[in-house]
Amino acid sequence: MKKIELLAPAGSFEKAKVAFMYGADAVYCGTPTLSLRSRSEIQDNDLEKIINYAHSIGKRVHVAINIFAWDETYEEIKKQAAELDRLGADAIIVADGGVVDIVREYAPNTEIHISTQANTVSYHTCNFWKRNGAKRIILGRELNKEQIKNIMKNKPEDLDIEMFVHGAICFAYSGRCFLSEFLAARNGNLGDCAQSCRWAYNVYVEEKNKPGNLMPVETDEKGTYIFSSKDLCLIREIPEIIEMGLDSLKIEGRLKTEYYVATVVNAYRNAIDDYMKDPDAFNPEKYIKELEKTKTRGLTTFYFNDRENKDIQDYAGHQYNADYEFGGKVIKTIDDKVLIEIRNKLSVGDILEIIIPNKIEPLEFKIENLWDAETLEKITTVNPGKQEQKVILKIPTKVENGWIIRRKK
Repeated sequence: MKKIELLAPAGSFEKAKVAFMYGADAVYCGTPTLSLRSRSEIQDNDLEKIINYAHSIGKRVHVAINIFAWDETYEEIKKQAAELDRLGADAIIVADGGVVDIVREYAPNTEIHISTQANTVSYHTCNFWKRNGAKRIILGRELNKEQIKNIMKNKPEDLDIEMFVHGAICFAYSGRCFLSEFLAARNGNLGDCAQSCRWAYNVYVEEKNKPGNLMPVETDEKGTYIFSSKDLCLIREIPEIIEMGLDSLKIEGRLKTEYYVATVVNAYRNAIDDYMKDPDAFNPEKYIKELEKTKTRGLTTFYFNDRENKDIQDYAGHQYNADYEFGGKVIKTIDDKVLIEIRNKLSVGDILEIIIPNKIEPLEFKIENLWDAETLEKITTVNPGKQEQKVILKIPTKVENGWIIRRKK
C-alpha cells in the first residue's frame, strides 16, 4: 500500500501548527481575499509563516484561490499567484478555468490542484484538467465509491486524486451555492457564506383544492431545517479508501477551532496508520468515539456507499455530541506544573482530557488545584474574560507546548 497524504485545514498560523502536531502531512489555507473562506483568520503575513514553518518540518502547504473570478479580480489574482510562487507554496487550489491560465503563467513553479468547486465527477474531466496543467484533482463530493474506483482506474497515472473524508457538506453541487447571496447578500462563492442552508425555515404547502390554505411542513418550535446536512464522516471507510489508491484525504474546517482540528486530525492520523500497520486489526469505533467529542450535526457517509442514501439530512437542526468543549492549550511547563491558555471556564473538580498526538486514547484527569498565572495564588475558578487568559495547573504526565486539552461538561 502506498502512503496516503492527510490534508488538514489551517484557518490561521496557530491552527496550522496544531494540524502538523497532530499528524497532518499537509495543510490547506486561503488568501485573505481570494478563497472561499474570506472570514478565516488568515492574514497576509500568515501565509509566509505557515509555508516556512511547514517546509522546516518537511510538510506541505496548499493555498486556495478557488473563487469564481470576475474580470475585475484578475489583477489581484495575478499578484497573489506570483507571490505564492515566490513564497514557495506547494500548490494553488483553483476552480475557475481562467484562474488556471493565470496560475500557469504567474506561478510556474507551483502545482495546480483543481478544487472540488469545479465539480469533477468523471475521469474525462480529470483528463481535461490534466491536459491544462493540473497536478491534482479534488473530487466532487457527490461521487460514490464505485464511481471513484472508475476514475482511479481510468485517470492519467501521474494525476493525483484527492477526496474529502470529513466535515460539513453544503446543500449545493460540490458547494457551488447561491442561497447565501440571495437571502443575505453574502456571497458564498467569494468566501462570505451566511450558511443559509443551516437556518430554521418555516415551510408551508398550499393544498391544491384549498387556495390560500397553507399547511406547515415538518416544523417544530425552531422551524424546519430542510437543507441542513449532517457532517461527512468516512473514517469507517478508511480501509476501502486506502485500497482504492487515492493520494490525499482531506478534512474540511478552516473556520473550526484548534480543538476541532486536533481531535479530527488525530483520529484520522491514527486510523490511517493503524490500518497501514495491521489491516486485520482495524477497528473504527475507537476513532468514532473521539470524533463524537466534537460538535457535529450528526455524521453521515453521504453518497460514498450508496447514491440512494437518505441518512444525510438533519431535519431537527441539532448540534450533537456537545458533551466536551475546548478547555485550553499548553503554553509551557513550569517546574512540576503547566501553564495553560484557556478557551472556556475551568474550575477545581473539572474533568479534563489531554489529546496526545499519535495516540487515539486521551489522558483523563481531574483538576485538583488551580493557580493564577500572574499572582501564583490558588484559585477555584478561571474564566476566559480576556484574550489569551492563562492559568497554572498540574497535569499527571509530561506534555509538550501546543497540546490541546478538552473539558468534559
